[in-house]
Amino acid sequence: MDKKPFIHPYIPNSVPEVKKKMLAEIGVKDIEELYEDIPPELRLRRDLNLPEPLLSELELRRHMEAVLDQNISCAERPSFLGGGCARHYVPAICDEIAHRSEFLTAYAGEPYEDAGRFQALFEYESLMAELLDFDVVNVPTYDWGQAASTAARMAGRITERGKLIVSDTMSPDRLAVVRNYCHPVMSLEPVGHHKDTGLLDLSDLKAKLTKDTAAVYFENPSYLGFIETQGEAISSAAHVNGSLVIAGVDPISLGVLKPPGRYGADLACGDIQGLGNHMFYGGSLGGFIATRDEEKFVMEYPSRLFGIARTSVEGEWGFGDVAYSRTSFDKREKGKEFIGTAAALYGVAAAVYLALMGPQGMHELGIHILQKARYAAMKLAEVPGIRLRFHSTPFKEFVVDFNHTGKSVGEVNERLLEEGIFGGKDLSGEFPELAGCALVAVTEMTAQADIDRLAAVLKSYLG
Repeated sequence: MDKKPFIHPYIPNSVPEVKKKMLAEIGVKDIEELYEDIPPELRLRRDLNLPEPLLSELELRRHMEAVLDQNISCAERPSFLGGGCARHYVPAICDEIAHRSEFLTAYAGEPYEDAGRFQALFEYESLMAELLDFDVVNVPTYDWGQAASTAARMAGRITERGKLIVSDTMSPDRLAVVRNYCHPVMSLEPVGHHKDTGLLDLSDLKAKLTKDTAAVYFENPSYLGFIETQGEAISSAAHVNGSLVIAGVDPISLGVLKPPGRYGADLACGDIQGLGNHMFYGGSLGGFIATRDEEKFVMEYPSRLFGIARTSVEGEWGFGDVAYSRTSFDKREKGKEFIGTAAALYGVAAAVYLALMGPQGMHELGIHILQKARYAAMKLAEVPGIRLRFHSTPFKEFVVDFNHTGKSVGEVNERLLEEGIFGGKDLSGEFPELAGCALVAVTEMTAQADIDRLAAVLKSYLG
């Protein structure tokens, strides 16, 4: 007896009679005819290796809950993980506003996109511009990696040069994105750092600056946590060479650190994850780019910029795209860069966060994180065998060296996890010279008791 065909309750048009009618309508006898253009050797000639389907919503719910119950979130355990995404406090109003339907569901389509979304993003750009001390900020891109890549490509077009110098302490993941994105038109050259402080090696930088250098990219605070105090010297050396300066910054640090424009950066980029956005398994990431309000910069942005202008109604103002003709939305394949889906919703949350915090709130937050990072570094340095790798002021992250403890970072983190603590990020696979080191992060969500407990567990385990 022939096996009865399976009709999946969730897959449309899976009823055999419906399939037959659809094939007859388009003049095809068998589904295989639709794949004739694909060489036979490239086709899978067997069923997919999939488990039996779950045929009810109840079964599916039970399965998913069982899977999710295996996860332990950073809200349930103290976490010292960072490296690009860290746990910051998200005020309730950020979620309340971002979850409103006009923001949450507004992907595209002018008729309803104008109903507050353009203004919300204009306000986001304005607040970010004030924080960064720049004039122009774009609608958020996917993440910092894309923002840094686009900033580099912008610099290449502005200077008509083809080399980007990058600090060798930048995030390896971010470096990979930038290298891939710039590969068709720009080469990358790393510049070294001082082994004791982590600060960029100015002598190495000056030796590598050439007439083909479009820009110098460095991060402040660094991916490794320390504050780069040589911003003005880096900018001066680059500008003498006719090159631009791109500073990658954590916006949550700008309540206490100089904004990038104050030490000579021409472009700034970074991520807004810490501004009112949850971690979400490695998100919610949203990259920003900022520049001065000069035509040579503005016309090289591939992403959307929202501005304010008078309307045809006397006394009325409206919000909309600035220089829309420069985008790939207008030029399509002839655009300088393609821009598509953005992280605009996270920008709305960031706008709410910045409006709520204000300058004083950002200043107090920055001081709080600075003090906590300093306290954590001092407590861990007291643990036998542990060393601090760089003698520089950390902002919210710092490098801890376990090489003198006789334990690997993996072994240390396994022990911490047994005690309900997420340890620092193992740097062994990212920086060969930092094998045996971990990147430890603290934020305003890290309680002093959490730091003391971390130090006590490490002391007990390593002592």
